[in-house]
Amino acid sequence: SVTSIGDVSFCDCSSLTNVTIGNSVTSIGDVSFYGCSSLTSIIIPDSVTSIGSSAFQDCSSLERIIYMGNITSWRGINGFGQYSDKIYIGNQKLCDIKSITIADGITSIGSSAFQDCSSLTSITIPDCVTSIGDYAFAECSSLTSITIPDSVTSIGSSAFYGCSSLTSITIPDSVTSIGSGAFEDCSSLTSITFNGTMAQWNAIEKGSDWNSNTGNYTIHCTDGDIIKANTN
Repeated sequence: SVTSIGDVSFCDCSSLTNVTIGNSVTSIGDVSFYGCSSLTSIIIPDSVTSIGSSAFQDCSSLERIIYMGNITSWRGINGFGQYSDKIYIGNQKLCDIKSITIADGITSIGSSAFQDCSSLTSITIPDCVTSIGDYAFAECSSLTSITIPDSVTSIGSSAFYGCSSLTSITIPDSVTSIGSGAFEDCSSLTSITFNGTMAQWNAIEKGSDWNSNTGNYTIHCTDGDIIKANTN
C-alpha cells in the first residue's frame, strides 16, 4: 500500500545493504537514501515516476541499480550522482545508451543526471523542462549537438563540462542564467545559436569560467553574431 518514500526516510542508514522497492511506489523523495554507505543494490519498479534530488548520493558501495522499465518511460533522472555506470535499464547500462528521449512531464534534469554517459550521442529534451542541473551532462564525451527547448530558464554549473565532441548548441531566449563552468572544456564548440538578440544574450547572468577552454565559437543571435573574444 506504500505509494511514496518520503524525504530523508533512510538517510545515513549505514548498515542497510540492499533495497527492493514495491510496485505501488511512484516517488522516491529527496535525500531518501543519502549516505547509505553499505547499500550494494537497488531494484526500482517501473511504477516509479520521480526520484528526488540526492536520493542515492554518497551510497559509496553501490554495485548495481536496476530499473525494471525502459528508457522511454524512465523519469527517475535525479538523485544518482555519478552512478551512471551502475544503472541498468533492462539489460543495458545507462552509460552505454546512445540516444535518450526524456519523458513528457519532466520539469527538471537533475544534478549529474547523465554525467559520464560517454556513449550518449543525442538527447531530446521536451518543452516541459525548465532547468538543467549542475553536471547534468558533464563528461558526455560523444555528445555532438543539443537543442535546449524554449521552456528552459537556467543551465546549471558545469552542466556540459567536458563534452569534448560538442560542436553546436541551441539556446532559447528564455534562458536567464548560465552557471559557472557550464561549457568549460567543450573544446570542439564552434557554434552557439541563441534565439534572441545580442542585447538579450549579454543580459544573461553567466557564472565564472562558463566558457573556459572552449573552441573559438560564434554566437548567432537574431540581429547579428558575437565571436567568443567579445562575449561576457
